[in-house]
Amino acid sequence: MLKRLEVSKVRLQQVDKELCDENVMKDIRRFKDLSKERANLEPVVEGYERYLRIASDIKDAEAMINDSDPEIVELAHTEHKALLEEEEKLCEELKILLLPKDPNDDKNIIVEIRGAAGGDEGNIFAGDLFRMYVRYAEAQGWHIQMIDENISEAGGYSLVSFMIKGDNVYSRLKFESGAHRVQRVPKTEASGRIHTSTATVLVMPEMEEIDVELRMEDIQVDTYRSQGAGGQNVNKTESAVRMTHKPTGVVVSCQTEKSQIQNREICMQMLRAKIYAKLQEEQDAKVGNERRLKVGTGERSEKIRTYNYPQNRVTDHRIGFTIQKLDRVMEGDLDEVLDALQHYDQEMKMLGEQEK
Repeated sequence: MLKRLEVSKVRLQQVDKELCDENVMKDIRRFKDLSKERANLEPVVEGYERYLRIASDIKDAEAMINDSDPEIVELAHTEHKALLEEEEKLCEELKILLLPKDPNDDKNIIVEIRGAAGGDEGNIFAGDLFRMYVRYAEAQGWHIQMIDENISEAGGYSLVSFMIKGDNVYSRLKFESGAHRVQRVPKTEASGRIHTSTATVLVMPEMEEIDVELRMEDIQVDTYRSQGAGGQNVNKTESAVRMTHKPTGVVVSCQTEKSQIQNREICMQMLRAKIYAKLQEEQDAKVGNERRLKVGTGERSEKIRTYNYPQNRVTDHRIGFTIQKLDRVMEGDLDEVLDALQHYDQEMKMLGEQEK
């Protein structure tokens, strides 16, 4: 570990030197990559320097233990114990900091939620999940931007897509992709029987033009009148936009903005994110078993979590994690679940590092 920390320190010095190079400043992609690398290296090097200071203080305390003055010896023992505990805690933090970073962790995200199995109840649950993520995002101080919505007559959504903007949003919510299952008595059920329904969630990192390049000749653009609940919500002009990426068959649409130009812009963001997600999924399929050792960012068909209302229970099936706080989770109190997923992912990565 110490060798890797020393390498990180040397690399940070190299990166700082490169960032001052005029040629690098002119190369947007290179400058961006180096800036991101620096942001990842800085906390590692700061932790390493703190570790070196603690190691030096431990040596000083050990020397004081051999002093002839009993009071100094007692003080040295106390300080030595505290320093060893601090060193142990810091070593665990450094192990996590040295784990391979997901290059998308600091990105904003695009989320797409669809009602799946269960008809109306699946759509209603999709609406509940949307509200849950919005509540969580608001608590984090993140910004929500609507992209598209198909409101279900019974309530909820057959489809709702939106963007969440903020610090490290993808790192926090990237494990939410997959099929979410709900077990409860629907409002329409007269006999009180528990039904099982599902909604699918897709979380995609926002991609910039330099991340995913798209050619306009590969994109079919269609415009249409936006659909709303009636009254002022119905647009009388063709401001809604649908884009089809012909090489991959990926289709996106946006109708939330009044301007067709704004909807086109959002569609392009969606298209980049979806194409990146598709390519990533194909790459993960090639990796095969190696990917299954990790938490994974989940395919739509993968049932990742159950929300059981009668038992007030939430269970994440990937890591065998259960809490009896469904009421709080649905109000956006997701930290306990998200923390468990991140810790599990870190443990799996540590095991992978040890096996190398």
